[in-house]
Amino acid sequence: MKALLSKTVGGPDTLVLEDVPSPRPRPGFAVVSVKAIGVNYPDVLIIEDKYQFKPARPFAPGSEISGVVKEVGEGVTHVKPGDRVLGNTGWGGMAEELSLEGSRLIKIPDAMPFDEAAAFIMTYGTSYYALKDRGRMKPGDSLLVLGAAGGVGLAAVELGKAMGAHVIAAASSQEKVDLALAHGAESGVVYPLGPFDRDGQKALADQFKQAVGPNGVDLVYDGVGGDYAEAAVRSMAWEGRFLVVGFPAGIPRVPFNLALLKGCDIVGVFWGSAVSRDPVAHQQNVKELLELYAAGKIKPHVSEHYPLARAAEAISHLASRKAMGKVVVMVD
Repeated sequence: MKALLSKTVGGPDTLVLEDVPSPRPRPGFAVVSVKAIGVNYPDVLIIEDKYQFKPARPFAPGSEISGVVKEVGEGVTHVKPGDRVLGNTGWGGMAEELSLEGSRLIKIPDAMPFDEAAAFIMTYGTSYYALKDRGRMKPGDSLLVLGAAGGVGLAAVELGKAMGAHVIAAASSQEKVDLALAHGAESGVVYPLGPFDRDGQKALADQFKQAVGPNGVDLVYDGVGGDYAEAAVRSMAWEGRFLVVGFPAGIPRVPFNLALLKGCDIVGVFWGSAVSRDPVAHQQNVKELLELYAAGKIKPHVSEHYPLARAAEAISHLASRKAMGKVVVMVD
């Protein structure tokens, strides 16, 4: 079988497509014939050794997949050969076949296409955990989503709408804001590209304050980081919750006095660790997400498809921050 391998530290141009042995099922594991792979920002980081996890090389990037169960190992009972599944992998997904712990596999509805299934669990899983469990969002809350047209951002927009929030979408172009508006945001703001000097920071904070209104915003979903974080904190309501999700614009430096003055919580969102620490809560969230999907309230927006032979281009495109919604690699 073929797999896209990281053999040296570097960007997408260092990845190579090679033939590797097909995996065999081990106890507790299942072998999946991969049909689609969702591309996520951790794929950009992990091949450069900038992610929380640093797997031994060679390894394939690809942190979520969908496909068909080919074989199961001893002890795997909740899926069987022939089942259509999705799974979060951490890495290893950009291959024609994958051996994965059976506990990570989730059966998908017959009506869910493989590309949508591969674009589902990381974005909606992260955003639902952020809004429901970490943000304690309730109907009527206001929600400002930074990077609202990206994978997790667009999922947060849809989920915020489904959960009864007033959603304000923030993104770097009108085209991106328009996409978020089409997916449930009630208003939007186009922010300039950073980094910013102090005057630029103040102007951005004023822009966010104007967008959220005089009372401030109850929740900020920050999947961008960089200089955008401080400006967003300045737009928060009393006892608001700032959700720390990702840093494609860099790791922010937010003055702690702002948290004191706003009486706000700055809350870390590490979905991957939460899944392993509380699998029961994760399974409940997955159940609720699939119910929302079946009801038509959430639906992955797959903007582009790439074949496995061009998967490095897919990662590069995501790294450029030009992608909208989800980019998916398809396996023939």
